[in-house]
Amino acid sequence: METLRVQLLAEKSEISVPSQYVQPPETRPQIEKTNVKSAVPVIDLNSRTNLLDELKKACKEWGVFQVINHKVPISLLDDIMRVGRTFFGGCEMEEKLKYSCDSASPASEGYGSRMLVASNETVLDWRDYFDHHTLPLSRRNTSHWPDSPADYRKVVAEYSDHMKALAQELLGLVSESLDLTCQCIENVVGEFYQNITISYYPPCPQPELTLGLQSHSDFGVITLLIQDDVGGLEVFNNGEWVSVNPMSNAICVILADQTEIITNGEYKSAQHRAVTNAGRSRLSIATFHDPAKTRQISPVFHPPRHRPVIYGDHVSSWYTKGPEGKRNLDALLL
Repeated sequence: METLRVQLLAEKSEISVPSQYVQPPETRPQIEKTNVKSAVPVIDLNSRTNLLDELKKACKEWGVFQVINHKVPISLLDDIMRVGRTFFGGCEMEEKLKYSCDSASPASEGYGSRMLVASNETVLDWRDYFDHHTLPLSRRNTSHWPDSPADYRKVVAEYSDHMKALAQELLGLVSESLDLTCQCIENVVGEFYQNITISYYPPCPQPELTLGLQSHSDFGVITLLIQDDVGGLEVFNNGEWVSVNPMSNAICVILADQTEIITNGEYKSAQHRAVTNAGRSRLSIATFHDPAKTRQISPVFHPPRHRPVIYGDHVSSWYTKGPEGKRNLDALLL
């Protein structure tokens, strides 16, 4: 059965959220305790002085950092936020539903409001999204994407290409920071399978009870994320949730599970979540870079701390058992 769009629920102006969106007490955001002063590292890719040292520290201690001077045109960042806002805020629901994805499949492309795990016991996230299959080009079928505004498809395709180039540059730097060859991690990963997910978080009448996206680590290699000025992304570090404050023109880099495996645990995938708020809608755009489902991922250092894993098996475990932080990655520890 198709999940009701969160945007429709929000527009009803109810004073309480439906029970299926209420998090259990142990996972609810403690808004008053959230560290609103972000300490997440910021790395200037133009500064070659101590760049690898700064990157190494960020990857070991955080698994997440923001990059500036990344060479992605600022106009393109603005454009993809604009087309995303136009789709969610400017299109009638009837038009949006033309692009509905298959709610029974977690990997389907299109417009949806799917929880991370298809289970009756799992709490729903306060989020709508549009997922695009962008790379390899054999997966890219722009006719599955909205045609309004008129430049929507062109913008997403151009953004995809820039994100791939940035992901390759960053993985090269990550490799070099571990005294590996520039191509080492990318050679283990193979061809990128890239998805771009535009997430829309409507205002929530009870943000203290809900999450826009529950706590998890991404199961792929590297995620590149931009968010609007509303904020809501949080990362778990040293026992507390820390806000990743929006920075104008910055791109947030989130290391994912396969990078932790490849680096033998030297670098950490980032456990993160999204919180909601009562006053403003929020938009974020995440670009995921993953291996092929048939690819085997193994540590490049010895002795290994993780078992080798076929990437598709790791994804299946993630969806069937539930994310719950990093428990699926922890299950591979030797």
